[in-house]
Amino acid sequence: MARVKRGVTTHARHRKVLKLAKGYRGRSSKCFRPALQRVEKALQYAYRDRRNKKREFRSLWIQRINAAARLHGLTYSQFMNLVTKAGIQLDRKVLAFMAMNEPDSFKAIVEEVQSKNAA
Repeated sequence: MARVKRGVTTHARHRKVLKLAKGYRGRSSKCFRPALQRVEKALQYAYRDRRNKKREFRSLWIQRINAAARLHGLTYSQFMNLVTKAGIQLDRKVLAFMAMNEPDSFKAIVEEVQSKNAA
């Protein structure tokens, strides 16, 4: 039976890990073993934080909407309740963008919502 030399696959695996570890400090970017540990941990963080990012952005949008709604005399929960009752189908991402970058448009939505629900 022929002798199997595994240098090629090992070298390719090491090169792949070291490429992912580029930019790490010290031995973590130069030596395979510490690089492998750091890369595996980094990939775990990346997997976890892809889910956490969604939560964090939703929380940020709610804070921005709340701040803008309070300028018009409403709390976040009151404002969102009025928005759903008025049938305005804008999500929190869009409302937060409008609250930050287009305060006149946000004010128009607040007035629209209040007028629809006052009647």
